[in-house]
Amino acid sequence: MCFECENRDRSGYLERLRGGVAARGWLVQGVEGTGPYPPWAYTIGLSGYGLPELVVTGLPILAAGSLLNSLASHVLHGPPPAAGDHLPLADGRLVEVVELTEPSVHLVFAAALYGPEIRALQLVHADARGRFPWSPDYRDGRAGQPVLGPRHAH
Repeated sequence: MCFECENRDRSGYLERLRGGVAARGWLVQGVEGTGPYPPWAYTIGLSGYGLPELVVTGLPILAAGSLLNSLASHVLHGPPPAAGDHLPLADGRLVEVVELTEPSVHLVFAAALYGPEIRALQLVHADARGRFPWSPDYRDGRAGQPVLGPRHAH
């Protein structure tokens, strides 16, 4: 976990986040992977527009940030995706949208700024062969992408 996450007095960091959100509309908070836990990232600021925050797990921080920034830009100009939606990525891969069960547990800084009732959607990405984490052969059985909520059947 990062220093800011573990530091009990986070008021200075929260003020920097508020300033960044005010200047840019949203930010992406990256969390480095440690040990068996893969990296993940989430937006902070979409809640201020009445929208769900966005989350991605199992991607390197820069790739996650690029994906989240791209989709955040889109949701500010149109309806947000819904649980169960499939969205094609520029590289040809697909993501499926999953609603987080307990967003405030995972999006610590978004919850600190907007309250524990925040909503969030995870962008669950398929592997290079188009398989999702709920498939036993996802990434040839190597896992690496925790899914933070149940799949939604359309």
